[in-house]
Amino acid sequence: MIIVTIVLAIAGLLVGGGGGVVVTRRQQSLAAQKTKDEAKKELAKAKKEAEETIKKANDEADRRVEEARKDEQKRRSELKELEQRVITREDSLDKKLDELDKRSENLRKSEGEVEELKNEIRDIRGKQQEKLEKIAKLSKADASEKLMQMTERDIKNDLLGLINKIQNDAKENAEEQAATILVTTMERMASEVTAERTVTAVKLEDEEMKGRIIGKEGRNIQALQRATGVDILVDETPGMIVMSSFDPVRREVARQTMEMLLKDGRVHPGRIEEVVEKAQKQVQKDVVRAGEDAAREVGIVGVPKEILQLMGELKYRTSYGQNVLKHSVEMAQLAGVLAEELGANVKTAKYAALTHDMGKALSHKVEGKHHHITGEMLRKYGAPEEVALAAEQHHDDMDATTTEALIVRVVDAISGARPGARNVSAENFAERMKDLENTALGFEGIEKAYAISAGREVRVFVQPKAIDDLSAIRLARDIANKIESTMQYPGTIKVNVIRETRAIEFAK
Repeated sequence: MIIVTIVLAIAGLLVGGGGGVVVTRRQQSLAAQKTKDEAKKELAKAKKEAEETIKKANDEADRRVEEARKDEQKRRSELKELEQRVITREDSLDKKLDELDKRSENLRKSEGEVEELKNEIRDIRGKQQEKLEKIAKLSKADASEKLMQMTERDIKNDLLGLINKIQNDAKENAEEQAATILVTTMERMASEVTAERTVTAVKLEDEEMKGRIIGKEGRNIQALQRATGVDILVDETPGMIVMSSFDPVRREVARQTMEMLLKDGRVHPGRIEEVVEKAQKQVQKDVVRAGEDAAREVGIVGVPKEILQLMGELKYRTSYGQNVLKHSVEMAQLAGVLAEELGANVKTAKYAALTHDMGKALSHKVEGKHHHITGEMLRKYGAPEEVALAAEQHHDDMDATTTEALIVRVVDAISGARPGARNVSAENFAERMKDLENTALGFEGIEKAYAISAGREVRVFVQPKAIDDLSAIRLARDIANKIESTMQYPGTIKVNVIRETRAIEFAK
């Protein structure tokens, strides 16, 4: 039984396995058939799309070929038209050339005929001249010379009279016209008159400040005088301190120093030196601003800054009591008016007139007359040559070679000669003070020198390393001897040589 059961089980398994294999194979066959059908459909669809694309491409190619053919036809027609035009122009030019050839030939014939007529006329004139020379028994040159001599004798007196009349009229008219131009120029200017002044007064708000300014045993006022080179007078005049010096630059530095000290209230030798340095820097700024304002006032642009610096320094210079910067501005304005009247270069005349006294701003260390120095400085700092020449030639030791130089010379005389413009005594005083200082500065080892007390005293500050105490005594005697031998002055002059040694260290 057991064996029969086992045999039946094995037989069942074999039957079931065979049935499963048959089912699997059928499913695979159906899937393959389905895949083939889908592939056929896709292939048909692709063929259809390809046919449509090819058709469109063929249509586009046909269209472009047709457009190219039409363009080609159009270009050919245009070329034919151009070719026809060129042929027509060539025919026209050929006709014109033929006409020109015919005209040229006719002109050559006409020129030949004209030349033949000229030759005939020359022959006739030559024969007539020969007949006249035989009749007159004179050649053509002799006859011409005799005719000129006769004519000259007849009109010589008349010509001399006419020339004299023209010259006299020219002189009279020139003088009258020049006077009219100068008067017109001067009438358009109105300037201030000169006031001789060598002192500056500073107002005090508090009388107690006088004591501070003087300081203990006069140390403060001595320090002020030593630093600025100015006489400071603190007298019984209520509410006023007076500073006296012939040099306006020093007076201005001293004035600003005094005002700063009075405003601050701290007055001692160390503070005084600090404030003097600040005042000197402020004066330097004022100098530059004054030069710029002067150039702007007369309408000159593009002036180098070095020239403006020297021009600004003229604000503190005087010539016979006349402020040199104001004198230069006045001259520039006069020169502009005069140049317009005469038809000269207005800018050159103004520029030269404004800078003509620039050499006066330089110290005695630069040798030469001020107008020669002016010309050198203008050339050095890049001013135009015509400006340098006109400024340099404004004095009589050089010939004025240009109209602008003559204008500068004339307006310099006008500005200086008008009533109230100058004061000779002030200029003489200033020159004597400068001579005193320059005499002292001519010795070695001197740091600075100041002429004070209206020229009755010269204070000389020496370099302590270069001059010892014994040398200072000898130096005072030498300066006094040189002043006695080279200068003329009333009364006596005190020579005060000051030697001061300072030791400075810093605690850090």
